[in-house]
Amino acid sequence: MEIILENERVKLSPLNLENYQYLIPVASEKKLVQYSPSDIETPESLKKYVTLALEHQDQKSAIPFIIYDKKLSKYAGSSRYMNIHWGNKVLHIGSTWIGKEFQGTGLNAEMKKLMLHYAFMDLGFEKVEFRVDERNLKSRRAVEKLGCTLEGILRKDVYLLDGFKRNTCCYGLLKEEWEKNPN
Repeated sequence: MEIILENERVKLSPLNLENYQYLIPVASEKKLVQYSPSDIETPESLKKYVTLALEHQDQKSAIPFIIYDKKLSKYAGSSRYMNIHWGNKVLHIGSTWIGKEFQGTGLNAEMKKLMLHYAFMDLGFEKVEFRVDERNLKSRRAVEKLGCTLEGILRKDVYLLDGFKRNTCCYGLLKEEWEKNPN
């Protein structure tokens, strides 16, 4: 199933081994994913990252996207539906990274709104979760603005590339909460 999500600001298309090279300049930015366990800094590591995402897609547990900023006419980064539990109707939105020039422009919020709308209204999910490094206050504020609730903190949960073991904040948004205030 090929999903394309789009509005006047952003277009999310399937991420694949044909288009990932458009992300090499963005992915190579220093400290872009400092709060993530993902290695994307070199073309080789980015290809490995995409290959793994596509394996998860084949297993029906992820749907990865490449992000195109229509306002700037540039590829901005990547995001995905992940940890998809079709039976429980719960999924995560994660593995999101956008280049520094796109941060703080409203692109991330527009993209997340499209993803939330599609997850709830088209795919029929009942809950969407976000996992965020406890120290990443910018990302935490962003998911809170979307209406998400902090449900708990997983202590010493994930090793990052520099060896630090982060605490992970678990945020959730229920379909009925989204329907009351779809932003």
